[in-house]
Amino acid sequence: MAYFDAASAAPLHPVARQALLASLDEGWADPARLYREGRRARLLLDAAREAAAEAVGCRADELVFTPSGTRAVHSGVAGALAGRRRAGAHLIVSAVEHSSVLHAAEAHEAGGGTLTQVAVDRTGAVDPAAYAAALRGDTALACLQSANHEVGTEQPVADVAEVCRAAGVPLLVDAAQSLGWGKVAGDWSLLTASAHKWGGPSGVGLLVVRKGVRFAPQGPGDERESGRAPGFENLPAIVAAAASLRAVRAEAAEEAARLRELTERIRTRVPSLVPDVEVVGDPVRRLPGTVTFSCLYVDGETLLHELDRAGFSVSSGSSCTSSTLMPSHVLKAMGVLTEGNVRVSLPPGTPAEDVERFLEVLPGTVAAVREKLGAPVAGEAPREAGADLVVDALGRRCPIPVIELAKVIGDVPVGGTVRVLSDDEAARLDIPAWCEMRGQEYVGEERADRGTAYVVRRAG
Repeated sequence: MAYFDAASAAPLHPVARQALLASLDEGWADPARLYREGRRARLLLDAAREAAAEAVGCRADELVFTPSGTRAVHSGVAGALAGRRRAGAHLIVSAVEHSSVLHAAEAHEAGGGTLTQVAVDRTGAVDPAAYAAALRGDTALACLQSANHEVGTEQPVADVAEVCRAAGVPLLVDAAQSLGWGKVAGDWSLLTASAHKWGGPSGVGLLVVRKGVRFAPQGPGDERESGRAPGFENLPAIVAAAASLRAVRAEAAEEAARLRELTERIRTRVPSLVPDVEVVGDPVRRLPGTVTFSCLYVDGETLLHELDRAGFSVSSGSSCTSSTLMPSHVLKAMGVLTEGNVRVSLPPGTPAEDVERFLEVLPGTVAAVREKLGAPVAGEAPREAGADLVVDALGRRCPIPVIELAKVIGDVPVGGTVRVLSDDEAARLDIPAWCEMRGQEYVGEERADRGTAYVVRRAG
């Protein structure tokens, strides 16, 4: 089985396994106690903190370990906002942040704070000027991921940190996806990360708060981890997390170059092997092992299941793989195709042979899924029809509304229109994306008795 979902969780690094097993024997005692076993545990905890701080590029007393990356984000956002409550209650985030950041932002807004979401371009990147424009006199905190978890696009953190610093506003960076590859550039104020993203054990996060940043931990007080992460430390997991971070950093430069070559194969060859595919994300400023593409006329969940049967573990931002049936907020913010989305994120050590086998299997797998869904076949003769058509796709989920549109667009003359009736939220994104890919004119939305009518004019 080829595991291609490292952006969700990287396989446990061998060094992490060794450190975890060793520290189970040495690091079981309470590091806050003064007897011999406690002192031994304290030495292990201090050494892990020093190693993690060196990898981050901060002081050891600026870094605390949390029970997860999500907890680090929530604690970091809440503490920074509380510490700067006198400055105001305005929070800035990008539209493509991880859900942990967006959930923290929602909680802040529900508590009476104000929120600005900064838009991204079609590659998923923010414009530093947009952050500068969003800054206000009452801005307490800004947040920006170092790299996107779904499409791999790296963000201009250093430039955004500069405009925030000039305005006296701290910047919190979610570095979960990138920290294993290198330090985060720029004069940021707070940073969060999660060990299971770089090959450490799950259940360990990092929260860094630079000296001089106003920070007020929220919730009941606790003497552990500077009061910022209450509860008994999971010392064996912390030691393994720090050891694996040091290990992956030692391998990062060589492995990054190798994985970039493999993902570039996927980026360039998939569009030539599979018709009607959109490769998304920045082609250059991206994580080494991540590449994402979306296939027209494909149900994302079915495609992932078929690839799993063929021996490949991949993930998706498609609405079809979500229990809410809502499109990925990342793909939505980018304005790209959401249906049939596939994210390939290669863990370090991925053999080139696995990538080649994936490229061999993918075209037939996509074709089989499209055939099951009744997708249009190139070269089919159009049927006789009038200048306008109505397609009733009510109650049918992605990608059926787009498939039905593609089947009939050739039946109307140039200048004729097709109205697609749909009550699926994904249609609002995927029909315009289909028009852009196929050179048709998207006219817009019209109100309908049920759902929405999406109007498309045939351009050629």
